[in-house]
Amino acid sequence: MVQRHADKALVERIKQLRNGLAGTPLIPLEDDELNIVAKLEFCNPTGSTKDRSALWILEQAIVRGEILHGTTVVESSSGNFALALAFYCRLLGIPFVPVIDPNCNAGTEEHLRTLCRRVERVVDRDATGGYLKTRLSRVQELLTELPHAYWPNQYANPDALEAHYRFTAGELVKDAGVIDYLFVGVGTGGTIAGVSRRVKEEFPQCVVVAVDTEGSVIFGGPPRKRSIPGIGSSIVPPLCEQALIDEVEIVSEVRAAESCHELLARYGLFAGGSTGSIYAAIRSYFARNRPLGHRPTVAFLAADRGHAYLKTVYDHDWLQRLRAEDALHSALAQDRPSTEGEQLICTP
Repeated sequence: MVQRHADKALVERIKQLRNGLAGTPLIPLEDDELNIVAKLEFCNPTGSTKDRSALWILEQAIVRGEILHGTTVVESSSGNFALALAFYCRLLGIPFVPVIDPNCNAGTEEHLRTLCRRVERVVDRDATGGYLKTRLSRVQELLTELPHAYWPNQYANPDALEAHYRFTAGELVKDAGVIDYLFVGVGTGGTIAGVSRRVKEEFPQCVVVAVDTEGSVIFGGPPRKRSIPGIGSSIVPPLCEQALIDEVEIVSEVRAAESCHELLARYGLFAGGSTGSIYAAIRSYFARNRPLGHRPTVAFLAADRGHAYLKTVYDHDWLQRLRAEDALHSALAQDRPSTEGEQLICTP
């Protein structure tokens, strides 16, 4: 086994970067029955919660000597994690090659192409109708093609879990007070695994609700084409198995998009598609489980801003097309045998 030695200059530089970061704000949202608090993760430097995992994964890899000057970082991403890696790799002077797909927002792709000398974009859907497996396959090809390449593997890297345990959840439990319900969107699994474990340690009674999208296979649902990046997956991410999940809410993409508009109109929160999914899940969950007496504190993460979704979620014509596609899919689904009850829930 080859012994690696950390690059001391890189170690010092990345520690300076992390120490210079401030926490993200927690704001209350007015509601008649709930004490809702939103942690604005879109206030991170690259505009999403992925700053947490990207920076910590890079730091730990540098400390272990897995990333040196001359190493090329290669990663599959639907957008935000790639942006975070591109930003921090540029600050560190490390080459980065993102592997993206057509669901990556146009603005995000353009941003990546300004930061990265090389961007890989796959176009073939995998057997589930998504692009994730195709992206991962291309990552493996690049790891053999490029000398001294490093794959962060955000889907299984325990450093991603630790980043959200230490920083995202550490700030949340300090600022929010007692949390009765925690709603977290599930994509790569790192966020919900890290945040749920830390929150459950502090508030064992807290109900953790995982939010997923229709067409994702994470909790056993049938795969289908998905259009909103940042939530859902065509694989069950290994990190999801370490999450402490009490309940699951599945949200349609139409309802997610509509909830983005609702957040903007009601609170002025200009948030991305995954945040719309979470807000929709909160509304549907408490429509069925109305609180009696005690006003529960409900916390959620606003994962990214809405700017990258101007031509999709916030575009009237795009939303109308999505509604038409959803209606067609629902009509066709009525002719298929029911698979209700066949859910796989991730448990620790």
